[in-house]
Amino acid sequence: MARADPAAWHRRLDRAVELPAEDALMGWVWLAVIGAGVFALLAVLKIDRLLWTMVASALMLGAAGYALQGQPGLAGHPVTTGLAPAPDDSAMLELRDQMLERYTGAAAYLVAADAMTRIGDRRAAVQVLLGGIRIAPKSLVLWTGLANALSAHDANQVSPPALFAFQQAMRLAPKHPAPPFFLGLAYVRAGEFAMARPYWAKALALTPANISYRGEIATRLAMLDRFLAMQDVPNAGQK
Repeated sequence: MARADPAAWHRRLDRAVELPAEDALMGWVWLAVIGAGVFALLAVLKIDRLLWTMVASALMLGAAGYALQGQPGLAGHPVTTGLAPAPDDSAMLELRDQMLERYTGAAAYLVAADAMTRIGDRRAAVQVLLGGIRIAPKSLVLWTGLANALSAHDANQVSPPALFAFQQAMRLAPKHPAPPFFLGLAYVRAGEFAMARPYWAKALALTPANISYRGEIATRLAMLDRFLAMQDVPNAGQK
C-alpha cells in the first residue's frame, strides 16, 4: 500500500481546522457588532450613562459564556417541545362519558384535561383535575378522571397516587361501576392483567342489566378471561 503524502495530509488537517476557526472568528465579529449596536442605541435614546455599565457587564458575561461554550459551527436542528401526543382513545373516552353522564357537573374539567392529554401534556391534565377537586372535593367524576390522568402521567402504571385516587372515587361512590372499571383498565395498560380481572368483574356486577354500556364491560371482561386462559395453558403444560 502506498504511503500517504505527508504534505497532502497536513493540508487536509489545516483545512479541517480552518473552518471552525473561521466560524469562531465570525462569532466574535457578530458579538462586537451587536455590542456596538447596543451602545449606539443607548446613545440615540439618551439613556443615562450610569446605566451603560450595567449593559456592558451583561455583554461581558455573554462574551465570557461564548468564549467558554460557543460553537457556531454546529449544525442547526429543529426545536421540539418535549410533548408526546397521546394516541387516539376516542372509544374509551366515549365509554367513560356514558358511564359518568349522570354526574356531569365537572365535565368542563374533563374536557380540558382530555385536551392536555391529547397534546401529550399529561402533567397539565393532572393539574387541571386537581384544580377541580379543590372546588368539588367529593366529585366522583373528578376523582376518576384524576386517577386516569395520574396513571397516564406515571407511564401507564398504577402508581400509589393513581391508586389512591381510584380508591377515593370508589369510597365516594361504592356502587358505581366507573371507578373499578377504570382501575382495571389501568392495570391492563400496565400489563398486569390478573390484577385487572377482579375490578372488571366488580364493575360488571355493579352495572344494571338495562344500562347501555353493560355490553361493553362484559365484552372486555370476556376478552380478558380468554387472554388469561391462554396464558394458563402453557403454564399448565410445564407442571
